[in-house]
Amino acid sequence: MTNTPASPGTATDDQDATAEEVAGVEVGERRISIPGMTEEGENLAAETNSASDHSHGGVGESEKKPLTSGVGSRANRHTGFDLADFPEPKGREEEWRFTPIKKLAGVLSDAASDADAVEQQVSAPDAVTVSSLAEGAAPRHSVLQPADRAAVVAVKNAGEALHVSVPADAEIDEPVRVQITGQDAARRENSHIVLETGVNSKAVFVLEHRGTAQFNGNVETIVGEGADVRVISLQRWEDDAVHVGQHDAEVGKDASYKHVAVSLGGAVIRLNTNFRYAAEGAEAEMYGLYFADSGQHIEHRTFVDHNSPRNTSNVLYKGALQGESARTVWVGDVLIRAEAEGTDSYEKNQNLILTDGARADSVPNLEIETGVIEGAGHASSTGRFDENHLFYLMARGIPEREARQLVVRGFLHEIIQTIGVDSIEESLAEDLENELEIAGF
Repeated sequence: MTNTPASPGTATDDQDATAEEVAGVEVGERRISIPGMTEEGENLAAETNSASDHSHGGVGESEKKPLTSGVGSRANRHTGFDLADFPEPKGREEEWRFTPIKKLAGVLSDAASDADAVEQQVSAPDAVTVSSLAEGAAPRHSVLQPADRAAVVAVKNAGEALHVSVPADAEIDEPVRVQITGQDAARRENSHIVLETGVNSKAVFVLEHRGTAQFNGNVETIVGEGADVRVISLQRWEDDAVHVGQHDAEVGKDASYKHVAVSLGGAVIRLNTNFRYAAEGAEAEMYGLYFADSGQHIEHRTFVDHNSPRNTSNVLYKGALQGESARTVWVGDVLIRAEAEGTDSYEKNQNLILTDGARADSVPNLEIETGVIEGAGHASSTGRFDENHLFYLMARGIPEREARQLVVRGFLHEIIQTIGVDSIEESLAEDLENELEIAGF
């Protein structure tokens, strides 16, 4: 990459012309250099931008938008509120090729909620306002952009949305808890939750799912300027529950946002977790923990949309699998748009296979449309126990079974400790002990 020349009249003889700044972002020789990139982004030939019949690229993209950002670009992925734009998937589409479509028939059909399908309870301090929003009432749909059939079906059929609002400058010490308890595996629930935080506020939201149901739930989070917000979504369903959902957030200027997804129960779990930025200076993170047993399908998809300059993001998902036909999927997308100069972004997924017959699919995707960034990267790993770790522990007198337990605990504890709520961290530690008992550890 060539150096950017200094603008006339902006550099003196004493200045280092190789380390100037453009719009507050350091450029020149010390700037991050990305092979194949220019300041205008990646220079792709036209033929590499088109998807062939045998590729996965382009499937599910909007036909109304031209391909400008490469094969299968998230910039071109269709979003909208018209159900006709999202036909029932066949399983061959890029968005659905990892998913057991037949098991999701109950939540992908255009149907209203069943009576008493779930029981919903909200526990919040007095400073927090809990109300409902009718269809079309602000701020509902101000953040959420349905990106697949499940999300738009929930939007159409959810009825009134739960609205939880934290006022400006409020610091809520206790977590705001939303308990969702399914009543019947055959009953269907379409859910919509709006979490709103004011300027310079601080709050933790806990969404906990228990019981059993066919659950289709959307969550949109509005993070005010300078706010500090955590959203913790716990999937602790019974073995026959089905849960699909989309969680969207827009992070305000100089705000801090963290989303933690923990999926332990349910027959099929598929969550799309996404965020974008309202302005610069924000920090946003996504963490995930999952433990799949025999017959379970747990799928997480993440999307970080760097749509404004000088923001940071970090994504880390970790999972363990045990038992015949245990299946997990993680698909992580990061898009750094041309206007997002000064971005610093990283995503990683790690999977630990505990027994034969389990399978983990991991697909990290990174798109960069500008070369003027602080840094960007992604990583993925899937494997069995590190024998060196086991040898180290056993050489110090620790029995093999206990040594294996220690390795798994240490592997997953990194995610648990990001939650920051003692009672939840302790209960999750107990859940993991139960999972290890099932594995015979």
